[in-house]
Amino acid sequence: MVAESEKLVKVKSTPHAKYQIAYHFVWIPKYRKEILRGEIKEFLENLFKGIAQEYRFEILAMEIMPDHIHLFVSAPPKYSPSNIAKIFKGVSAKKLFQRFPQLRKEYWKNHLWAPSYYVGTVGQVSAETIRRYIEECQNL
Repeated sequence: MVAESEKLVKVKSTPHAKYQIAYHFVWIPKYRKEILRGEIKEFLENLFKGIAQEYRFEILAMEIMPDHIHLFVSAPPKYSPSNIAKIFKGVSAKKLFQRFPQLRKEYWKNHLWAPSYYVGTVGQVSAETIRRYIEECQNL
């Protein structure tokens, strides 16, 4: 019998490895301000898709709530979870400040995201459970 996580997270390969890795990330804007709405939310969704394509990540599920983000991502093993978080948070903060300069009034020194984040692997919870949880958040 194939595990639920194996149905959602496909085995992929690089020139030197076969892998089946997925991470569930959650992070918040500094001060948990509810800024991730409207144009900012739409811009961020497209930006995350572009980042994933550039780094050969696969976004398995994504939910951007007004005050936090859930991102379920499969990535090659050369990227540690901390590197993946750094890429998504760093690139998105820079691009958001460029596209929405009004954010600089609320966030000083180019620090949009809180420095911490949550990361869990599929081994802790099934991939299907994470995907379902993220999708259910959309209906809150």
